Amino acid sequence: MEFQKVTPAIVESLIGIAGKEYVLTDMDSLKHYGHDETEDLNFPPQVVIKPRTAEEISKVLKICNDEHIPLTPRGAGTGLSGGALPVFGGIVLSMERFNKILNIDERNLQATVEPGVINQVFQETVMEKGLFYPPDPASKGSCFLGGNVAERAGGPKAVKYGVTKDYVLNLEVVLPTGEIIWTGANVLKNSTGYNLTQLITGSEGTLGIITKIVFRLIPLPKHNLLMLAPFFSAIKACEAVSAIFRAGITPSAMEFLERDAIDWALKYVDTSAISQQLLAVSHKKEIQAHLIIEVDGNDPDVLMKECEQIMEVLQQFECDEILFAESQEQKNALWKMRRSVAEAVKTHSVYKEEDTVVPRAELPVLLAGVKEIGRKYGFQSVCYGHAGDGNLHVNIIKNNLSDEDWKVKLPQGIREIFELCVKLGGTISGEHGIGWVQKDYMDIAFTEKSRSLQKQIKSVFDPNGILNPGKIWL
Repeated sequence: MEFQKVTPAIVESLIGIAGKEYVLTDMDSLKHYGHDETEDLNFPPQVVIKPRTAEEISKVLKICNDEHIPLTPRGAGTGLSGGALPVFGGIVLSMERFNKILNIDERNLQATVEPGVINQVFQETVMEKGLFYPPDPASKGSCFLGGNVAERAGGPKAVKYGVTKDYVLNLEVVLPTGEIIWTGANVLKNSTGYNLTQLITGSEGTLGIITKIVFRLIPLPKHNLLMLAPFFSAIKACEAVSAIFRAGITPSAMEFLERDAIDWALKYVDTSAISQQLLAVSHKKEIQAHLIIEVDGNDPDVLMKECEQIMEVLQQFECDEILFAESQEQKNALWKMRRSVAEAVKTHSVYKEEDTVVPRAELPVLLAGVKEIGRKYGFQSVCYGHAGDGNLHVNIIKNNLSDEDWKVKLPQGIREIFELCVKLGGTISGEHGIGWVQKDYMDIAFTEKSRSLQKQIKSVFDPNGILNPGKIWL
């Protein structure tokens, strides 16, 4: 794929669009915008622009399309699949100035926001009005809603409430050729034409740039209970997951952490808010895994009965003493520990994170298979994730692996993990996306015809291939 370089004349054109303050060419800025949270990869662009309106973005895209200059849209840079990496240089278009909550429609339980709003800021704002936006990725304190839409982000609450795509009603989008469109309507039902809204949702910034999002909201549950269940066997912990659903209970969150994940997280975060009893359970050497289980709703008595039912189920799977978070402080501490696992792993070693997903009843088979493949290729893995969704994050640790084995043999092991996922009825990414680092494995998930159809869709939207090139397919 051949692209043109950004010339001084084009930089001047960009300054004319957004203003000199919002066009960056210094090396520190280029290096900063050349990476996200994907491993240690860095691809500096030639220039960074921070527009403020859809019209400004339209002008930038028209220049890029006419001049064949690659443009990479970027949100908060918290992605884990390299989706915001400018692998061909060119222009990075940062959405950080699109940071307004434009409207909260309490009558219709909807909100219109710009894509640079931080997930947690939006959640807390609607909570003040008794409303709920459930998708809550681990990076919710920093990730942008636009990036969440682009990646179909999930999080712990997805098991009961669904992922980002389930809350997107309508999108304003700037196409690679510069046109500005709305993809649908602000309604709960829509049988009018192809579903462009859901096509853009999850397209990882390859089909258009989102400039406004209309979300649906739901009433905020008034109460929740949080349980910590330790297991003597990680496989048994995974087996317990589907049994809870078969018993007729749908928790609002169900997270799996094997021993290494919880140990590393406890070393990484301040655990002063967690009781000594919880810490003692976490460090008992016989314990190999934990489930964090939450139920929520409006009737505390109903929630307690659900917890009692869950406890009865768990006792059938080699579960030790089940503990409740007794205060909001303990709940916050447990969630902080869970959300810190990825960062804890990153500080421990060079690593790769694979975002595997299978039907939840197949989770024990997937975990056992990952460990067997690790033994075959000589790598250690730290596994955790959204057990209720069958979504297992496999963090592969380099440790003493040689650079040669890391570069040559490890991809073979990853391919075997993904092949196992597909064999079990799953796929190669549950919520992180494909981006730059997983595109070589797409043949496992799709037939040649399926891949061809999706590439043709990309070509219809982006005939010159200038928008976020190198991602998913190319």
